[in-house]
Amino acid sequence: MIGGLFIYNHKGEVLISRVYRDDIGRNAVDAFRVNVIHARQQVRSPVTNIARTSFFHVKRSNIWLAAVTKQNVNAAMVFEFLYKMCDVMTAYFGKISEENIKNNFVLIYELLDEILDFGYPQNSETGALKTFITQQGIKGQTKEEQSQITSQVTGQIGWRREGIKYRRNELFLDVLESVNLLMSPQGQVLSAHVSGRVVMKSYLSGMPECKFGMNDKIVIDKQGKGGASDEAGKSGKQSIAIDDCTFHQCVRLSKFDSERSISFIPPDGEYELMRYRTTKDIILPFRVIPLVREVGRTKLEVKVVIKSNFKPSLLAQKIEVRIPTPLNTSGVQVICMKGKAKYKASENAIVWKIKRMAGMKESQISAEIELLPTNDKKKWARPPISMNFEVPFAPSGLKVRYLKVFESKLNYSDHDVIKWVRYIGRSGIYETRC
Repeated sequence: MIGGLFIYNHKGEVLISRVYRDDIGRNAVDAFRVNVIHARQQVRSPVTNIARTSFFHVKRSNIWLAAVTKQNVNAAMVFEFLYKMCDVMTAYFGKISEENIKNNFVLIYELLDEILDFGYPQNSETGALKTFITQQGIKGQTKEEQSQITSQVTGQIGWRREGIKYRRNELFLDVLESVNLLMSPQGQVLSAHVSGRVVMKSYLSGMPECKFGMNDKIVIDKQGKGGASDEAGKSGKQSIAIDDCTFHQCVRLSKFDSERSISFIPPDGEYELMRYRTTKDIILPFRVIPLVREVGRTKLEVKVVIKSNFKPSLLAQKIEVRIPTPLNTSGVQVICMKGKAKYKASENAIVWKIKRMAGMKESQISAEIELLPTNDKKKWARPPISMNFEVPFAPSGLKVRYLKVFESKLNYSDHDVIKWVRYIGRSGIYETRC
């Protein structure tokens, strides 16, 4: 699959070189250096074809990782491997830098021997690799460790080792969402979607099995009018329609397809359980109402009202509204009801910051913008007003219905596990045209 792997510094010098196929020669190293690293124009594409040879590269600070092949390979799989390689190196020696790579080159070659076999990616889970490649690159000595390695590499659970024990079993679940919006000046939603992640931290003993349930529309519809759907109805929003989702490799996809239940044996520590995207019935935390009035050719009057659209008991934080100004602005006078507002000439924008704002409230800002006379007949394009914020709920309406833990071998049950669930909604590209 992968013919060779090379790691370069910013000068194009090769720090790590490993060739897996005979069809990749030394000239491939020079070809990448000349055509990509030392190219006169910036190379935007992560895939470069030079003399029937494909170079897939990723860049970390001033380090280039390049996978080389002459075969018709799956590009997504090659990039997945390169990103995994970066994660593994970061887990072993921290920041990927020239100094760290030179100091740990023996360890990197040892990792490559385990991760790539004749150019085919193998086990790249950091937890599994650390059981038989220690920080110093020394392999386990005892027969017990050797047998554990064998089961770890060949078994189905490569992301979790056996024998993990904690005095207190805890499970942390974060629902992190980014809401994106483009709204017209009249308040019509032109486009809106939510990108979400479910991030977990598990500190559980043994080999537990977890089940995670949410108010997915397909599940609620299957269960009918009774039970869980009534419960979901009381919380305000019955169900959400997930457009697409991806899971961590620990999730049993067959169970999700048949039962829509997310069942998994969790990795130890922090990991991303799933990513998802929704486009329907999104709760828009804020509404921005702009009013821009041109007074002749040398003056602009701007008034912006923001309204919070969530429960009064909740508080939004880190609110920032950016109101663009014309390039020929000479001065700005600002009056705001709440927070602080400042004109930033370098950014051509009025930046209005509010620390906190409760739900079902509104606040406004007024500004008089003085303009320098110009010969340019072009009208001001009026860029959209953008907004940043953080709210303590999921704008998609996603709710965690249950989170259960089962461990048959060790003497603890679901009730003995301390569980924490947190919802954080943040602004992505949240814009209103003016």
